[in-house]
Amino acid sequence: MSELPRLLVVMALPAESAGVLEEARIPVLYCGVGKVNAAIVLTRELRRYAHAAQPMPLVLNFGSAGSRVHDTGALVGCHEFVQRDMDVTGLGFPLGVTPYDETPARLIFEPLFAHLPPALCGSGDSFATNACAVECDVVDMEAYALAKTCRLERALFACAKYVTDGADHAAADHWRDNVHKAAEAFLELYRGAELASAESPQ
Repeated sequence: MSELPRLLVVMALPAESAGVLEEARIPVLYCGVGKVNAAIVLTRELRRYAHAAQPMPLVLNFGSAGSRVHDTGALVGCHEFVQRDMDVTGLGFPLGVTPYDETPARLIFEPLFAHLPPALCGSGDSFATNACAVECDVVDMEAYALAKTCRLERALFACAKYVTDGADHAAADHWRDNVHKAAEAFLELYRGAELASAESPQ
């Protein structure tokens, strides 16, 4: 079996790559929209590494996000993740906390894209058009699930998000207009991570 890549790019939708990564011959794992799809697709892929007895990859999540903190057009680095739609307050649990789960409600990883402005990412199974009740700087629909999968599978994880909209009443139109605009920036981030990975001990 051929060696699996040390860097695994995961994106929700082909629109976020706009063909740029594929043109550079970089394989992309498209996980689909939402936390369930993200967790299932990445888990299956990481199982391939385990079955091949190969080291877990550095998982790179590139994608779009809304924000009421960062301007539209900003590229941010995320290394902290929460679930913005986990709500079991009816049983006395704080917002964002999964009951009886040993995994922390806030997942924290070592920053890889330290030159980017940091942003706490809140993931949820809704396209955000209103203010978020759980503290976060940007909102998406997959990153927390990808981060938790990596934590459980003991894979490194890094994430960069391009702010396409203000998570407000105009979010849908702005997302459609802007979703493709960060593809070249994602390619540059990948190449930087690839260089750093090549220089690190095997």
